[in-house]
Amino acid sequence: MKKLSLLTLGLVFACNSYQKTVTEAARPKPVANPVPYAESITQDDLKDHLYTYASDEFEGRETGTPGQKKAVAYIRSTYQSLNIPPAQSDGDYFQKVPLEVSNVPKGNLGINDQEFELGEHVVTYSTAKGTFDQIVYVGYGIEEGAYSDYANINVTGKLVLIKAGEPKNTDGSYVISGSTEKSDWSNMSEGMPKKTNLAIEKGAKGVLYYDTKNYPRFRGYFQFMNSNNSGRMQLAEDTSDETLIILDEKAATTLKSDIEEDNVPKTIVANIELDITGGNDKIDSENVVAFLKGTEKPEEYVVISSHLDHIGITGDGQINNGADDDGSGTVALLEIAQAFKKAADEGNGPKRSIVFLHVTGEEKGLLGSRYYTDVDPIFPLENTVVDLNIDMIGRIDPKYTGSRNYLYLIGSDKLSTELHNLSEEVNEKYANIEFDYKYNDEDDPNRFYYRSDHYNFAKNNIPIIFYFNGTHADYHRPGDTPDKINYDLLENRARLIFHTAWEIANRPSRLLVDKAAD
Repeated sequence: MKKLSLLTLGLVFACNSYQKTVTEAARPKPVANPVPYAESITQDDLKDHLYTYASDEFEGRETGTPGQKKAVAYIRSTYQSLNIPPAQSDGDYFQKVPLEVSNVPKGNLGINDQEFELGEHVVTYSTAKGTFDQIVYVGYGIEEGAYSDYANINVTGKLVLIKAGEPKNTDGSYVISGSTEKSDWSNMSEGMPKKTNLAIEKGAKGVLYYDTKNYPRFRGYFQFMNSNNSGRMQLAEDTSDETLIILDEKAATTLKSDIEEDNVPKTIVANIELDITGGNDKIDSENVVAFLKGTEKPEEYVVISSHLDHIGITGDGQINNGADDDGSGTVALLEIAQAFKKAADEGNGPKRSIVFLHVTGEEKGLLGSRYYTDVDPIFPLENTVVDLNIDMIGRIDPKYTGSRNYLYLIGSDKLSTELHNLSEEVNEKYANIEFDYKYNDEDDPNRFYYRSDHYNFAKNNIPIIFYFNGTHADYHRPGDTPDKINYDLLENRARLIFHTAWEIANRPSRLLVDKAAD
């Protein structure tokens, strides 16, 4: 009996010891203190990077120019020196982004014997030729669910007229959403392409698009192109023979006087003559993408992005250095990358993989980020947890009336409540920056949410935060130089973004997406 009791006791101890070993083996490694790594992001390092990156030698980093090639070479050499590998399996840091630039078109649009010269009341960015004796008015040009502006009307081979916006019910609610919330058909960035593509799919030869609210922006961009003799840049795959001409109120009402009030599709007899000539040139550009593989969840990806390009040299030879826009974001991203690499070298690498994404063509229409998300995502979008986008974080908005230690945050609550709360908690714990959500308002007339590279992730239901210091007198001007950067603020803001990325990369579960993209 005694021997049996000792044997039994030994088995009990053995079992307990085995259970303890299994529990210890299954327990995740504790997350290291990130503060020492964040503190490796310093004013001096940021300044050293920026005085090179935003120097005259880089000639304003306009997409496809020699200056932009110097910029991507600098970013690549920095990652090579840090021993952070490229994201692509072929070992190339450069993700080629094929682009085309249309020459500034010339000509006019004739409506019922009245000529509208390009650039004043009508705008297009490509060649448009042809004569038509009628057009098809399709109202808002929407087809979704039970609603269709194309019911019982044939647009094959026709020129169609579409207006911006979407239909409402008599109670003021929107027909498509069934609520007071607008659908993405009203969103300028999404609505116009969707409506145009739908018309072309229906067989239309081209589109005349009326958008009185946003026309000044299209006209301003066209005039900038004209004065600088620089055409509209686009992804090569977007090039097509279809016509898209944007009209202001005068041109649209010459064609249809009651266009604001009448939403009913119909054929309109009109004499339309298109006499606009342009052309396309091919441009080579590239994103730069580096990567740190996660230790526990390597198939989940935290993207940190900034745009590497700027607007180049003015017509009179002045260099737009782009120190704040977006040299500040670029050098912050390089410093954040070295902080993560320092942690990894000490055995404290992130549990999720980190993608350091420097995109081209932001100033030309978010082209590099759209190429990454829509054409060639290096890593699956469904496994992409977040995009933290950095675009201008080195200056102070002169209109801001609070603490100089502030930052505008845009989009943190659009798709994930968890992300917004995490962002606030991280800031309170590490940075104590005054967050301002002014530009996060759906009715923000600046529409900044749609104007930087995070948007191409957000439209794919990937949570985002856009970090932004606001505009200033040197925005898109030669005065945006490295000597005007507030390096203490740049340091603190970059450290905040590092801490936020660290928390997202190391938390037990990926961020919950509890809201749908508009």
